[in-house]
Amino acid sequence: MKKTETIFECQLCGYQTPKWMGRCPDCGKWDCFVENSTVLSGPARRRGVKKKDIEAIKAVLLDSKDIENIKREKTGINELDRTLGGGITPGSLILLGGDPGIGKSTLMLQVLYAFSNNGNGRGKVLYISGEESTSQIRLRSKRLGLISSSVFAVSEIDIDIILSIVEKVKPDIMVIDSIQTMFNKDISSVPGSVIQVRETAARLMIAAKKSSVSIFLIGHVTKEGAIAGPKLLEHMVDTVLYFEGDKNYIFRILRVVKNRFGSANEIGVFEMREKGLCEVSNPSALFLSQRPKSASGSVVIASLEGTRPILIEIQALVSATNFGSPRRTILGLDHNRVALLAAVMEKRLGTRLIGSDIFMNVTGGIKIDEPAVDLGIIAAIASSYFDKPVRSNAIAIGEIGLTGEVRAVSHIDIRIAEAVKMGFNKFIIPAGNLKRIKKQDKNINIVGVSTIAEAVDAVL
Repeated sequence: MKKTETIFECQLCGYQTPKWMGRCPDCGKWDCFVENSTVLSGPARRRGVKKKDIEAIKAVLLDSKDIENIKREKTGINELDRTLGGGITPGSLILLGGDPGIGKSTLMLQVLYAFSNNGNGRGKVLYISGEESTSQIRLRSKRLGLISSSVFAVSEIDIDIILSIVEKVKPDIMVIDSIQTMFNKDISSVPGSVIQVRETAARLMIAAKKSSVSIFLIGHVTKEGAIAGPKLLEHMVDTVLYFEGDKNYIFRILRVVKNRFGSANEIGVFEMREKGLCEVSNPSALFLSQRPKSASGSVVIASLEGTRPILIEIQALVSATNFGSPRRTILGLDHNRVALLAAVMEKRLGTRLIGSDIFMNVTGGIKIDEPAVDLGIIAAIASSYFDKPVRSNAIAIGEIGLTGEVRAVSHIDIRIAEAVKMGFNKFIIPAGNLKRIKKQDKNINIVGVSTIAEAVDAVL
């Protein structure tokens, strides 16, 4: 006779305990334990491994010719292929997270449509939704102009039924929208709970590896911006993608934070339009298209996202405060990093920022956390503080230390080459990078600086 076991599980990290606890000892959160009942099939027994099973498993050398070389499948969307490292690896499990309404389902529909029409002979795809009916999916597809005879759609949440459909259809790519709606009837907890998300994801992972079908899992995010469910979910999948962007902006950034088959620092840039998401092949030109001329507080920096250099405009506004404590409003940059650099400017440049409000913004709604943009932040603040515009053809690149020194950054050649394509010819860079730069055109002026005082004099 089957027995049930009651356990208490943390909804945030998946920590399990036989008794209820007010505070999770693993993640430290309060009031996060829920009761789960697990059906046991019988007494646990130690099962030995049969000899024929051991003989069937052989260890092979990684350079052996017996190992099959896996070829990536192109999705038909270049920005997504770049983010994934060149295409989709057959049998991979990919997790896509993002804020509600950011365009996750739209992107997945476009991926399925593009893959089914890219002419490679492998175009059977399956879209499984636990949030919409097939009629609603078709209505959205017609609005986006994404109707194809190779795209199958199913509205279902039972994982057993879904896996049977996969065996029948045998798709090359499958999308689960969303993993929080999937349900395993052998588990008594509700859909979206930690144990449901973990178990359904584990079964989908096994199905992906056995049948070589590539599966995209769409995941909801919490208020903090992390993917909802146990952290174990991100460890189980092969690739984790975050879809970033503000609803008020037209730009969307697809950022990879984990990739077992490629670089974990690549990004893809999209533009939201009436017919869905459009690729942006030259994001630098798009971000600088509305840059003001001869305006103080505006600086262009060269940020490196994976292997792609992008030119972005940083704006700063420094004004006298009307309150007892000055405000620091930062959008698109690390708030603590800006506060640190403002303190360095007060100490090393003598600027009186303690009585001024500082407002900073990265145009386009993109977020930057690279240390190489430190010099650009200081240049923007200094430009607004002294009310002097930065040279329109200049770009500042460099990391700043607490003593005011300008430290060398990586891949300086790639950054300068991208800026030259966009018409910039003056570069304020760390002096330590001068030896690493290859010979440039005579019309390009490269200035090496060692301190932020030298950098501000060169920029303004």
